[in-house]
Amino acid sequence: MIDPATGRRFVVDPATGRRVPYQQPQAAARPSGAPRPAGTPRPAVNVAPNSPAEALVPQRPPELPPQDDDDDDSHPFLRMFDGLVNVIVILLVAVAAFFYFLRVEFDRPGPLQVSTIFAVPRGAASSSIANRLTSEGVITDRLIFMASIFYFTQLKGNGTLKAGEYQFDKHATMREVLNTLVDGKSVQYKVTFPEGWTSQQIVKRLEANAELDGAVSEVPAEGSLLPDTYSFGTKDSKEDILQRMDAAHKKFLAQVWKERDPDIMVKTPEEAVILASIVEKETGVAEERPRIASVFHNRLRKGMRLQSDPTIIYGIFGGSGNRDHPITRDELKQKNPYNTYQIDGLPPTPIGNPGRAAIEAVLKPAKTEDIYFVADGTGGHVFSTTLAQHNQNVAKWRKIEREIRARQKAEAEAAKAAAERGLLLPEGEVGLSPVGGPVGWPQRNPVR
Repeated sequence: MIDPATGRRFVVDPATGRRVPYQQPQAAARPSGAPRPAGTPRPAVNVAPNSPAEALVPQRPPELPPQDDDDDDSHPFLRMFDGLVNVIVILLVAVAAFFYFLRVEFDRPGPLQVSTIFAVPRGAASSSIANRLTSEGVITDRLIFMASIFYFTQLKGNGTLKAGEYQFDKHATMREVLNTLVDGKSVQYKVTFPEGWTSQQIVKRLEANAELDGAVSEVPAEGSLLPDTYSFGTKDSKEDILQRMDAAHKKFLAQVWKERDPDIMVKTPEEAVILASIVEKETGVAEERPRIASVFHNRLRKGMRLQSDPTIIYGIFGGSGNRDHPITRDELKQKNPYNTYQIDGLPPTPIGNPGRAAIEAVLKPAKTEDIYFVADGTGGHVFSTTLAQHNQNVAKWRKIEREIRARQKAEAEAAKAAAERGLLLPEGEVGLSPVGGPVGWPQRNPVR
C-alpha cells in the first residue's frame, strides 16, 4: 500500500495492526563464487525516488573507485620519460629542418658572375679561407660554408682544404667550391722542354719560371730527363718537375727497351739513350729519325766512326749550348771523349736529353743500307749507300749552300741600309740558316 500523505509504500503488521515500511524481499544468499542459476535474473536495483520532489532531482552518478597510486600512467619516471621523448622528437625535427636548409643553400647557385681565380696560401686557416671567399663574392654565407667544412672534413673525414690556385666557374655552388678546395684541383700551368735539350738548358728554364717554388740543388745527369710539356700548380716546385721528368724517362725507357729490335748495335738502355741523343741533334725533320738512326747503326756494324758534329760541339761547349761559331778544322781534330771523328763507338755520355721518338728510332731503326747523309737545303737530308753517291749529294748541297749564303748576305746588306735610313724590314721576314733550316736551328756540318 501507498501512504497518500508521504507517497511511501507500507504494509500492516498482522500482529500489532501497525503500518510498517515495505521491505523488498531478499533473495537467498548463494555461496561466494557460486554461479547464478540459469534463467535467474539479476536483482533489480531500487532506484525509485523516495518522494515526488526527489524524482525531479537528477541522481548523481556513482563515484569512481579511487585510483591506485601505483597506476603506470601517473608514475613520475614515466611522466619524465614521456617529456624526454617529446623533446627528442622536437629536436630531431629541428635538426632535420636545419640540415635540409643547409643542403638547399649548399647547392644553390653562387653569386659569381664571371669565372675567377682564387689563391689559397700554404697554412691558411679554414676560417680565413671562408672569410675571403665571402668577401670576394665566391660564396654567400660564411657560416654555412664553415659548417660544411666541419661536416665533410672532420666528421666524414673527406680530407682537408689544400693550398693552391683555383678557378671557380660562374655561379659555382658552395659544394663545388668546397670539393675543389678539398680535391686540390688547382689551376694548372705548363712548361715545355724541347727534345734534345741538355740538362743544363732544362734547369735554366726551370729557374726562370716564376710560378714554381724553390731552387734546383744540382743539374741532373745528362740524358736522365724526358723532354715534354709538363703541367704544374702553384704548390709544385722546380725539384718536383725534375723528379717527374726523371720518373717519366725511366718508365718509358724500360717499356720500349723490352720491345727493341734484336739486331740493333746498342747493348744496354744507357747506350740506347746515348745514341738517341745524337740522333735527336742530327734530325731536322721528325720523320727522318728512324732513317738517321739506321745510318749510325750501319756505321757501328761496319766498324766506322759516327762522325757526328753535335758530339764535337758538346765536347767543346758542354751542356750550356752557348755556341758562338761554326766548327773549325782544328776542332774536328781535337782530341776529347766526345769527338766522334776521333774516337770509335759511342761517346761516354749522352749529349742531351732525347725525346720519345728518338729513343724509339734507335731501338727500332729503319731497315736501310744507308751509310751517309747530307743536308738538302730544306731542313732534311739526302741519304746514300756509297761514297760516290754521297759526293754527288755533297756537291749539290755546296751549290745550295752558296745560294743561301749569297741570299743571307744580300738580306744583311739590305737590313743595314734600311737601318741607316731609319727603316725596318717587313714584320716576320727572316733569313735562312747556313743549312737551309729556320734561323736558330743548331748549325752543323751538313756533310756526313
